Amino acid sequence: MTPAREPLAVTGLGLVTPAGSGVAASWQGVLDARPTAAPDPELAGLPVGLSCRVAGPAGAPGVRQPWRLDRATHFALAAAREAVADAGLDPRGWDGARVAVVLGSAAGGVGSYERAVERYRAQGPGAVSALALPAFLPNMAAGQLALDLGITGPVLHTATACASGASALHTAALLLHAGACDLALAGGTDAMVTPVCVSGFARMKALSRNPDPARAARPFDAERDGFVIGEGAGFLVLERQADARARWVPPRALLAGAAASADAYHPVAPHPGARGLEAALRLAVREAGAELAEVDHVNAHGTGTPLNDAAEARLIDRVFGRRPPSVTSAKGALGHTMGAAGAIEAALTVLSVQHALVPPTAGFRVGDQDTRAIDLVRAGPRRQQLRLALSTSAGFGGHNAVLAFTPAGGGRG
Repeated sequence: MTPAREPLAVTGLGLVTPAGSGVAASWQGVLDARPTAAPDPELAGLPVGLSCRVAGPAGAPGVRQPWRLDRATHFALAAAREAVADAGLDPRGWDGARVAVVLGSAAGGVGSYERAVERYRAQGPGAVSALALPAFLPNMAAGQLALDLGITGPVLHTATACASGASALHTAALLLHAGACDLALAGGTDAMVTPVCVSGFARMKALSRNPDPARAARPFDAERDGFVIGEGAGFLVLERQADARARWVPPRALLAGAAASADAYHPVAPHPGARGLEAALRLAVREAGAELAEVDHVNAHGTGTPLNDAAEARLIDRVFGRRPPSVTSAKGALGHTMGAAGAIEAALTVLSVQHALVPPTAGFRVGDQDTRAIDLVRAGPRRQQLRLALSTSAGFGGHNAVLAFTPAGGGRG
């Protein structure tokens, strides 16, 4: 049996999403259930032409020679800096050896990789930049965060497809519990809105073919036909509660439990009974020292694909039965931000716990026989005090991760 551990304080949040750069803009966009899908000129001529992009050019302020860095790394830098500032931390004054970075990404700097391949094919090996590898290697965004913030403790990269950001938070929690660090900056980033990635997902029939931007992303809806690809980054600062108290910083919420599992079922399809996700969910609740009856809310993976939403809805209905938790999915508003999704959605879950407010699911109109049984928040935000809220994530390869958040007594209200 997994023993309960002391919950960790979430003292900082940082977000870059299609709804806006910064926590405030992203949170308001999700509360407003405002779809961000739009026609994408860079995808013109492809089978699917919609995406959820971060507005404006990618670029973290103050970065020297910004062209050296992939778009995903710029997102990570901006979100991580916001999280550090939100936590009341100044990197110039911390002991970098006691700070960890754990960053999740499904594809690393895939945009930089595609451009390098294009140059190689068009102009030969001499046209490939010496900066190509540092731009696209998956670990380099974490490495760039360490350089930017003077972090010399553990610097790790997690790659569990669309669960990567949640896996990063789970890994960071393990480092803190093991005493390997005193602060952990953990999250995810991805910028996979590229021609090759979109073509691959389209060939797999994973993307919505609905040409209407307002109706393409529709988690749990009876007419869902796939996700809209998005991009962005999310980061959380985690620390032990005693350390947060010593700094006189009230937590936004507490990370009370985290767990991972694998389906061992299919390379890309979820287990139809979501048995792997169920195992992780039960473990996370148990680690939080709680019972299933105490779960008031689930921020679902909710991709908008027929198979994922059906399996996840059946799981929620089966596990919670007559006392269903409220359910929402941010992907109706933000699209599927790939390896960043688990971290972005964890941050949104923290905000729901902190503000006692659950965002609606953008794009949803009516459920089907699998999804109508769950208590999906729709139409507008729901006021709800949350004792225990879960953020669920899943990814190709059968990866699952579940994070459990509780209110922080005397937190930031």
